[in-house]
Amino acid sequence: IFLDSNPVYDHLLGADIAEGLKKAKLSVAIADRANETASLCSYLALNTHYLESWGDASPKAGYYSLTQPVISNIFNSRQGESSLLAWAGKSPDYQAYVKNVWTSSILNGKTWIQALHDGVYESPNATAVGASFSGNLAEAAAKVSSVKSSGIELYVFENVTIGTGIQANNPWLQETPDPVSKVTWENTAAFSQKTAADLGLEVGDWVKITIGANTVELPILIQPGQANDTVTVAMGYGRTAAGKAGNVGVAILPLLKGSATASNLWVGGAKIEKTKSGYTLAQTQTHETYMGREAVVQESVLSEYVKNSKAGRFEPMIATSDGLKKPYSITLWNGHEKKNHSWGMVIDLNTCTGCAACVVSCQAENNVSVVGKAEVARAREMHWIRIDRYYSSDAPEEEGYSVAGYKAMEKASANPEVVFQPLMCQHCSNAPCETVCPVLATTHSSEGLNQMTYNRCVGTRYCANNCPYKVRRFNWFKYFENDNFNFHFNNELGRMVINPDVTVRSRGVIEKCSMCVQRIQAGKLTAKKEKRRPVDGEIETACSQSCPTNAITFGDMLDPESRVSKLLVQEEEGRRFQLLEEINVIPQVNYLVKIRNKDSVKKAEAVAHTDHAEHAVH
Repeated sequence: IFLDSNPVYDHLLGADIAEGLKKAKLSVAIADRANETASLCSYLALNTHYLESWGDASPKAGYYSLTQPVISNIFNSRQGESSLLAWAGKSPDYQAYVKNVWTSSILNGKTWIQALHDGVYESPNATAVGASFSGNLAEAAAKVSSVKSSGIELYVFENVTIGTGIQANNPWLQETPDPVSKVTWENTAAFSQKTAADLGLEVGDWVKITIGANTVELPILIQPGQANDTVTVAMGYGRTAAGKAGNVGVAILPLLKGSATASNLWVGGAKIEKTKSGYTLAQTQTHETYMGREAVVQESVLSEYVKNSKAGRFEPMIATSDGLKKPYSITLWNGHEKKNHSWGMVIDLNTCTGCAACVVSCQAENNVSVVGKAEVARAREMHWIRIDRYYSSDAPEEEGYSVAGYKAMEKASANPEVVFQPLMCQHCSNAPCETVCPVLATTHSSEGLNQMTYNRCVGTRYCANNCPYKVRRFNWFKYFENDNFNFHFNNELGRMVINPDVTVRSRGVIEKCSMCVQRIQAGKLTAKKEKRRPVDGEIETACSQSCPTNAITFGDMLDPESRVSKLLVQEEEGRRFQLLEEINVIPQVNYLVKIRNKDSVKKAEAVAHTDHAEHAVH
């Protein structure tokens, strides 16, 4: 009996398990679909989704939590625990089973209804249980140091979005760029620049990786910072029964079969052979990018910041007949008066880890279309927020952009540092997009938002061409209700993911971040009914709500008590900066300089492209 497991795909001995299943007299899979394992079993007991299920947990001694369904069963399915109870000859009512256990052995004076309301319960007799360790560290270290390998070492890692493959059929996650490589929809064989050069490999090549009698073929990725003489490949791809979105990429675990170090997901002695060239990865880093600007990524080190709170800040000045002036002191704009509210953000580059939770949450909240691998490769992804990844290397400043400078940067990129920068529509007060729209499809609100009126847009794309941040997206096709592009909007079940508060855009329309205006309006209406102003934190954008490190702070900049206002005041003479400040578009989004926790650094060059060192910005 397999309960929510798929070892035929994700176990090193998956092929052996598949053969063994053919000999089993009875095999049952409790799963949500006929995956690689379930399709080989005698019976498939359709399991419920976790949001349709009852359950409990005790993550720590004396501490308990409850889960309860938030939706009725969509299919004629049954929770796995209920199936086990039924097969054991007991009542299959798992809710009653959980309630009975809690009432009889966990709750102490508290009622079941109260526990269900609270969701968590702490036993009054809870005592901390100490942990013990009996391993032999010296022996383990000796074994590690004694491992020798020849040739190229293969390392297999778990992808940050689809994990071991359990999330492979989620198109939002498939189209989310990997935080470092920025590749979507497939896995790659990644090499350092030196190893790729030694093997005669270039961007666009495919290689065959051979371990013993097993081989796989993958496109290559040249990855700055990777150890030399290694090749890394993500697991979770190569599914054959995941679903429409999930059967992409190449399965890598079978390559490790038979290796003594397979359980540690690495093996030495990999043979690498080039097979073909001319391939284009669905890689987003250089899409809609803007490079060669000092005002883009701003960073410094702790020792400099301690001496000067403005360390790392790029403060451009404009030459006038009266001398140098700040960019915002000279303008042809009359500006926009902010009435009652001024919605804005502060993004702290120190705490952004590039995890892309904001990208996925924005996509879910705002009905952003999935376009598929081919369209991503054409730079047509629709994400309203992107996370630009920049490499910083200790290239000598005096070399500049000379050939010597490029070589120095290429050498330094063997051990680069990384900075992530979330970028969405900046909602400029002097918005370049608004001046060029011939039909007033993009206009400015009295609350600081750059708005889109979709049914006015005729798709000239003047606004996208005039946007200095390249954050506007164009619907090249009718992505929804189209099997060629979409994976969920084209059937009744899939349309359950659509947010009814947000329109679904059609072909020929420009779209971009709205700062979740539907949430702003809902929060304002709630406050209006209660005859008050919205309370800070009551209205959150999807990206700020989902950020696990609180790198994104959203709020009303006209409310002096809001977190965003306090941050702006606190960092006015500190880390606060705006992107491309020299063009004086006055964004509603502010950033905080990244301060690295080290004492000194040479002048850093941020290499924006993973493949070519000549693409660089300060």
